[in-house]
Amino acid sequence: MQKTVWNIFKTFFKIGTILLGGGYVILPILQSEIAEKKGWVTSEEIIEYFALSQSLPGVIAANISIFVGHKILGLRGAVAAITGVIAPAFLAIVLIANILSELVGKHSVQSIFTGVGVGVVILVILTIKEVWAKSVTDNFSKIIFMAALILACMKVNPVWIITGSIVCGILYKVFMKKDSEQA
Repeated sequence: MQKTVWNIFKTFFKIGTILLGGGYVILPILQSEIAEKKGWVTSEEIIEYFALSQSLPGVIAANISIFVGHKILGLRGAVAAITGVIAPAFLAIVLIANILSELVGKHSVQSIFTGVGVGVVILVILTIKEVWAKSVTDNFSKIIFMAALILACMKVNPVWIITGSIVCGILYKVFMKKDSEQA
């Protein structure tokens, strides 16, 4: 498919329509639609954008859409992607806001949400699997993972965990570069 503003908007509108459960669900959908079917970006790039999107304030799905859209077609692509991914939710809120309060209390609607919840859990597990395979690749990243997990279990503020991980990664790369230059 050709990389046009309209095609980017349509693709991200489709993604936004089926995006239930938040930003973690978007990763497998993006990999299927953008990387595998259209070949606009690679799976590795999507993983990188996903990781970066998690570290920025705001909605993960919106952040990653901006990065992917920008990669595809610059600023116009970013605008088309973010508009496409948020338009379905905006339209749904505008169109059904009046009847939503009546529907939520019904047993059949609660059953639907239960089923959707299970599907979201599966998509989150797939996201974890993808990020794990691409991120935890050597002993250093395993050590950082274990340290971050232990600190998270100790209820250390996530900001400190992320900041510490960033600092460790930078120091590791600096010292690895010095070691490779000396060899």
